[in-house]
Amino acid sequence: MPKVRFIKENLEVEVPPGTTILQASRAAGAPEGDRCGGVCACSTCHVYVVRGFDNTSEIEDEEFDILDKATDVRMSSRLGCQAKIQGDIDVELSDESFEAFCDEHPDQKERAKALRSRA
Repeated sequence: MPKVRFIKENLEVEVPPGTTILQASRAAGAPEGDRCGGVCACSTCHVYVVRGFDNTSEIEDEEFDILDKATDVRMSSRLGCQAKIQGDIDVELSDESFEAFCDEHPDQKERAKALRSRA
C-alpha cells in the first residue's frame, strides 16, 4: 500500500491505491482544509506533492480551474480532494489549507499548531 508522508506535521499513513490526498490526511490526522467538503469547489485543500508527484492521478481541467483560485500555486500543487494516490508521496500542506483547517475546526487549532511546531 502507498505511504503518504505529511512533512511539516511529521505524520505518515498507508492507504489503498486510489485514495485521495484529502482522505489520507483525514486518516493521518493532518490538518488539511476542506471547506467545500472535498467536491472540487474551493481551493482550501491545496497541497504540494514534494516527492512522488508522478505517483498521483492526472490533473483534470476542473482541478486546474480551481487551482487558479489558490494562493502560492507551484508546479507541485494539487488539490487534495482530486489527487488520487498510486504510490508513495511526500506532501506539504499549503499555508492556505492549514489556515482553512484552523478556521473550520477551532476546537482542533491548538493541536494543529502543535503538530506543525514539532516538525
